[in-house]
Amino acid sequence: ETNTLPFHPFENQQGDILRMEKEHQVLKEQLREAEEKFEQLQSRRLEEISALEELLKKSIEETKVSQNELDWFHQVSETQMKKWQQEKKENRENLKALKGTAKKHSDTNERYLKTIDDKEKQYTACLNTFLETSNKFAHEKGKLEELIEKSQNDSQECEKRAVKAEVSVLQTWKETEIWKLKGSIAKAEGNLRMLKALSSSASAAPVLKSQIDSWEIFLSNVKKQLEKVEAEYEEKIELVKKGARDCLSKVEVVDFPCP
Repeated sequence: ETNTLPFHPFENQQGDILRMEKEHQVLKEQLREAEEKFEQLQSRRLEEISALEELLKKSIEETKVSQNELDWFHQVSETQMKKWQQEKKENRENLKALKGTAKKHSDTNERYLKTIDDKEKQYTACLNTFLETSNKFAHEKGKLEELIEKSQNDSQECEKRAVKAEVSVLQTWKETEIWKLKGSIAKAEGNLRMLKALSSSASAAPVLKSQIDSWEIFLSNVKKQLEKVEAEYEEKIELVKKGARDCLSKVEVVDFPCP
């Protein structure tokens, strides 16, 4: 009868212990495979995070450069505007002085006309002086008109460059926030894949279900935040292109904590 009957209380029928050992070996092999997959996923996730951090660092540096260039543009524009205002003021004063001179010579001309017979030589000299002053005034007027036109063209060019710089800053901010959010999305998706793979085991599924639900809620919130950031930055960029001011501000981003 040796080894022909079930070994109570460990066996209900012959061979139960051997079957349990085989099942135990199969479960150990499955656990080893799951651990290898987890390590591969973990390594890939670390590489993705490193790449995203490098992109973020580069984006921050480009943002600093664009901000410095924008500040320089504003400073040059303000300096040029003050210079133009000062020149405009001086030109007005010169124009007023020239008008006063022209009127003075006109009055002198009228007086000389009344005494043209006895002061013809003096009148001729004053008339020549008046014509010379008039020509000079016309020449100055032409120069002023050219200067005003040039100032207007320079001002329009500065405005275009300022708009371009503001659009560049907003675009950089947008890309930075998108990279951050996409990094969170990639992390959440990787964790979900890992948890769902581990939850395929019937014994682990109840334990991991709450974690899977938390990560799915987190992933949904981050995706909504990504859509909101993209839409608001695009709206700001369009407003700047249409000439709106005071649009150079960052979009508020909600930082959802990881489960």
